[in-house]
Amino acid sequence: MASFDRPESLHALATTTFDVAVIGAGITGAGVALDAASRGLRVALIDAGDIASGTSSKSSKMVHGGLRYLQQREFRLVYENLRERQRLLENAPFLVRPLPFLIPLFGTNGVASKTLVKGYSTALRLYDLTGGWRIGQRHRKITRSESLSHLPTLRTDRLVAGFLYLDARGDDARVALTLARTAALDFHARVANYVRALDITRDERGRVNAVVARDELDGSTITISASTIVNATGVWADEIFAMAERAPSHRITPAKGVHLSVPRSRLPADVAAVFAVPHERRSIFIIPAEDAPITFIGTTDTAYDGAISDPACTPEDVRYLLDAVNASTSSDLTPEDVTGLWAGLRPLLSPSDGHRVRERTADLSRRHRVTDSHDGVVHITGGKWTTYRQMAQDTVDALAPYVPSLPRTRTKNLRLHGTGTWRPQSALETHLYQRFGSDASRVLELIAERPEWADVAIVGQDYLKAEFVYCARYEMVTSLIDLLTRRTRAHLLDARATLTSAPDIVRLVAPELNWDDRECDHQLESYSRLVDDELTRAGLVS
Repeated sequence: MASFDRPESLHALATTTFDVAVIGAGITGAGVALDAASRGLRVALIDAGDIASGTSSKSSKMVHGGLRYLQQREFRLVYENLRERQRLLENAPFLVRPLPFLIPLFGTNGVASKTLVKGYSTALRLYDLTGGWRIGQRHRKITRSESLSHLPTLRTDRLVAGFLYLDARGDDARVALTLARTAALDFHARVANYVRALDITRDERGRVNAVVARDELDGSTITISASTIVNATGVWADEIFAMAERAPSHRITPAKGVHLSVPRSRLPADVAAVFAVPHERRSIFIIPAEDAPITFIGTTDTAYDGAISDPACTPEDVRYLLDAVNASTSSDLTPEDVTGLWAGLRPLLSPSDGHRVRERTADLSRRHRVTDSHDGVVHITGGKWTTYRQMAQDTVDALAPYVPSLPRTRTKNLRLHGTGTWRPQSALETHLYQRFGSDASRVLELIAERPEWADVAIVGQDYLKAEFVYCARYEMVTSLIDLLTRRTRAHLLDARATLTSAPDIVRLVAPELNWDDRECDHQLESYSRLVDDELTRAGLVS
């Protein structure tokens, strides 16, 4: 029976023998689960936290080819990114959409450096030839006034012209969630969040036969019988390597990336933009949000050696990003403008020479690697979320020695759950469609039953009350934090405004989640603590 219900999945995890147990429900693990389940395998997908609660909800919200990788001569990686970007545009058109990107050209006395212009022009031409053209439009050079029409606060004393090209955007957490739901609802995979892998067991031949796990919500232990196991845990991969190999592992180099949100009124933009960071060989992006008048700024890319479960945005990170924006605009942003923030860790592959990376993590490859331990455990490490589908295909292909007559992948042209025939006919329906696809019709049914649920839930954001009810009822929500940080992105857009509305949202969803008054108070306290902790560590007034 197809189900995306946590209690049902927990029962199935304890009573079913699976062909593959996937550890890690980020975008890679969810992609592996969908690839395997769509080939007809019996699949279990678990995560110690929520679906996409790690790196996969903390990206720049872009499905992009990686123009900068051309500078590193990573032509194959860019080609793969652009090919997979196009597949996402076709297989999940409600989740992934084209987004124009502007590269402003600055100079002196109205003239930009010929070397700079030629460099960008060559890179963009290569980008188009590598596959950028598939999105339907090639890059073009635009005038100074056209550039200002998109980003009015660009430095007029230095702005000369700009380049405009098309890339794509997508809500990373909802893409991962949709992959997991597609695996469960369309292909009968069993998915459960907050189930932590504790150990891997083997039979008398030394082949893996189960994952011993703990339900993090009630503390009970579950033994998940499986003939193969996939380690898709991202920055936590070394923990599963060590569990499988009974020896320490150092294959992953975490790199921290931080993003900020500021009001669109302070940094107006109707396209994304690429800004060079002064005195560095890297750039940052600004991206207009879709669900609020907010502009995102990101990202940093620095070596990280702290606790991988708790990366923080620091005052230095805030200043770095604001300084980079202020160098190219007259917005004069300050920490007081920041409404939201998020920090995540990229699971980059450690250098093959074993040396520790202290700076320039931007130079580490974004390629992925599949490792077969030859005992039934396959590990997928590295990579980018844009190329999750190819990573998943390569990982499931590696199960061939353990799965007789393994069918070929079906995901190249597999439409994700929600890509149905229903299409929006109004602005409201478009908003819902871009989050839920054809399931938006079910949200509209909730509004028909309770018209007051058509009201906006948080001042300054587009989320409707009915969306929170739908997420609580159908999307495996276990906490207010799940709801505000990943099922919606309210927290990332404006943490303070979201906290102000949190009491009303708790009361709204409490009947769906069987929360009594005491539990509602607990959920509010947990979320309030998260907001205060993040803002305090970033040096912002909470």
